[in-house]
Amino acid sequence: MTTANTLEDPRVTAELTRLFASADQDETRLPPSWRTDFAAMAPQEQADAAAEIVMPISAQGGRLLYNLIRAIRPATVVEFGTSFGISTLYLAAAVRDNGSGHVVTTELSAAKAEAASRTFAETGLDDLITVRLGDARETLAGDTPADFVLLDGWKNLCLPVLQLLEPRLAPGTLVVADDVNLESLQPYLDYVRDPENGYQSVTFPVEDGLEISCRL
Repeated sequence: MTTANTLEDPRVTAELTRLFASADQDETRLPPSWRTDFAAMAPQEQADAAAEIVMPISAQGGRLLYNLIRAIRPATVVEFGTSFGISTLYLAAAVRDNGSGHVVTTELSAAKAEAASRTFAETGLDDLITVRLGDARETLAGDTPADFVLLDGWKNLCLPVLQLLEPRLAPGTLVVADDVNLESLQPYLDYVRDPENGYQSVTFPVEDGLEISCRL
């Protein structure tokens, strides 16, 4: 019996291979002072300065996201931080193979949002993905459902975005944050690891680490 796995679709495989190869060159695109310079920038300025930087989730992390979504079968997946769309491809592939659902993803950089949209069309997954351009604290405001959440944008904004979405998180909803090794994510980690805030949280040791938190 052949089982559907959109990650094995040649179009998806080709785009992931291309994007990961581009990500391998990220360090060569960054000026030596980028960490210091970025810390002093506003989010939109950071996004514009990093318009050519891929900053992807790892391949293992992507496959973990695929497996989680296949198991949970969320109706609406919300992603903070599209970049060039690597993580979005894993999310949308799982939604495709579930047979239902939709991905809402957000990006501050207009150049990245445009490039990602082209990638989604190339893979045939664009009908499952809505890209919202702008500050996620604005584009995710309102009543957009959130049945599974991936936080992989600027780390200092992960906590504000989570708190924006919290009223819409049903018990059992999973929230995943990437790059637990980054100091700028620490306020978020302190929050979801504090039982008083209503989460059961565990760190999954894949690449730079994923924090997987279940809304209680």
